[in-house]
Formats: sequence, structure tokens, C-alpha cells
Amino acid sequence: MATALHSSAAPAVTVASLLDRHTVEGVLWRREGERIRCVACGHRCLIAEGKRGVCKVRFNQGGRLRAPYGYVAGLASDPVEKKPFFHVLPGSAALTFGMLGCDLHCAYCQNWFTSQSLRDPASTTDYRAATPEQLTSAARRSGARLMISSYNEPLITAEWAAAVFASAKKAGLICGFVSNGNGTPEVLDYLAPWLSVFKVDLKSFNDRHYRSLGGTLDTVLNTIRQLQQRRIWLEVLTLLVPGFNDDSQELRDIARFLAGLSVDIPWHITAFHPDYKMRENRQTTAADLLRAAEIGAAEGLRYVYAGNLPGQVDPWEDTRCPACGLTLVRRRGFQVLSCQVTPAGQCPKCRTNIPGLWTAPGVNPENKTN
Repeated sequence: MATALHSSAAPAVTVASLLDRHTVEGVLWRREGERIRCVACGHRCLIAEGKRGVCKVRFNQGGRLRAPYGYVAGLASDPVEKKPFFHVLPGSAALTFGMLGCDLHCAYCQNWFTSQSLRDPASTTDYRAATPEQLTSAARRSGARLMISSYNEPLITAEWAAAVFASAKKAGLICGFVSNGNGTPEVLDYLAPWLSVFKVDLKSFNDRHYRSLGGTLDTVLNTIRQLQQRRIWLEVLTLLVPGFNDDSQELRDIARFLAGLSVDIPWHITAFHPDYKMRENRQTTAADLLRAAEIGAAEGLRYVYAGNLPGQVDPWEDTRCPACGLTLVRRRGFQVLSCQVTPAGQCPKCRTNIPGLWTAPGVNPENKTN
């Protein structure tokens, strides 16, 4: 987390008024009568003068949409495996930045102190002013090879992400989102010139459950389909929450949906621990993860990963060649122990193409299918 130039635990309305100073006129909106329609996320909020969208950070001022810009609430250089991306430059660092706010309200959110800062007065708010060039410089100093927007929901701060990515891409960095997937065609088209990688949290395959989190299943599934169509490298994560989304049939439905798009989509299944407002559900066990991973493989997915319990879920932390079975990338948690994928993105034993981004731009051709 970056050192804060401002820190406040004030009521949400005060936080909002402070953050409103860090805005610019947005791009992702259109006028509809006396109101404006925001198209940055799947809610497509119709916003009257002086009102805010569901996210609380995009608002109508003077008949024009204001969007967050020019600050970070989180900034850290992390292993790319922590995002998690397992088929993108293994072992590389990703400079990850985020803002404040979210368009969902997940009861188990592990980043609730940033995502829910404008809804929940119990959260704390830290942020500092920044420019795209400063973030790019920070990435280069840290040796990062990727620039990732995360921590809060990046779709609702897309204009800021685009500005950061434009600077980062000029410096040769791979740019990506870690998102809840509550997107629109408009926001994906807007971001497509800069986005190379995208991780979607597919939280459930039950629309009733999704609505309890503030979204809809169909919107997220459509975002996944659209990312595929735009050939943006995609990895999908499901946080396995006992009693919420761990039914075997639901997991089978998720795996079948992904395999129906491409058997090469990596599916990460990670462990839940009680947090925020969901403390009654038990913690996910290694046995839970292994069961889910086996379901994914049985439905034809070639790259299924179990996470958050290092050393307890072998061999589901590793990447194996789907043709000859050779272990290509050995991992323990976020640490890469070895990587044998060739620079051309192939298995060194049988020369099977392994989908992903295995080399940085300008070094060798990327083997990006999925």
C-alpha cells in the first residue's frame, strides 16, 4: 500500500466529497433526456443531476459524468501469480494499482476497506495523488513487467486505467485487469487498445447468489464471452465458499461453461476464509479445493489450479502439458520453482503449444490463444 497523503475514517459522504476533487469528465457515458447513462459497468446507471451511480464514485455534475482520476489507494509490486495469472510471464513482478469503490457489495470481500469505502463507514480510506507517468516510473524502478489495475473494481475507474495503461504500454509493460467481470461491450471496446490480460472473478453460477452480491450472472458470463471474442488473454477465478457456491453441480456448470468457450481457459479455484460480513461460513479446506479441481478437469479443462493453500493441493498448483503430461511450471503458492515453457510457448518435450503470454512484447512472438 502506498504511503497516504490523506487518511480519513470520516463518514462516507465526507470521503466522497474529498474524492470528488480527483475526477475528470468521463468518456463512458451518454445523455438520455435530462439524465445521463453510465456504461462503465453492467449496471448501466441512469443518473440524474447531482446523483451518483451504484458504484458511488461516478456522478452527474452539470449534466456530464465525472469519473475518478489522478490518485491511487493501493500500490504494490506483486508476483504475477498473486493476481492470479499463471500463464503470463511466470515469476514476473506486476505493479498493481487501485482506487476506491466497487459496483458490487460482496459480503465476503477481502478488499472491503477499499472497495466498500464509500458505503461502509467502518472502512478506512487512504489515498495519494498520482500521475500515469509516476506509476510507470515506479513500475520500471521495481523491475515489473506488468501493470495491473486491481484492489477495487477497475471497470468503474476505466478512464484512469486507460491513462495509466497508455503510459505503461509505451514503456513496454503488459497491461491488465483483475475484475469482477460486471462489464459492458462499451467499456471493453474502450480498454481493448491497452488491455492484454484480464482475470475475471466468476463468483457463482447461480443468479440468485449473484444478485445477493449486487450483480447478475448473465452480465459476467457475457463479459467472459466478449473477452474471448476480443482475444484478450483470460483467466478465471472462483473463490470457493462452503455453503455458498461449492455445490458439485454448480462447479460442474462453471467448468462446462468455460470448456464450452475454450478448454484452454485457466480456471483458478481458491480458498475462502471468513471475512468482512460473511463469518458464519466455514473456511475452505484442501479437500474442498481438490474436489473442485477434479471436477474442472473431468469436464475437459486443461489448466485447472487450486490456490491459497500452498503445498496442500499438489499437483494442482503446477502447469502440466496436456499432451505428454510433463510438468512445465512448478509452483508453491506465489513462488515459481521452475519453468520449462519455451520462449515460443511450447512444451520442450513434445512441442505442444501452451496457451498464454510467455515472453514480453518485442522479445518473441506471444503464443496467446485461449
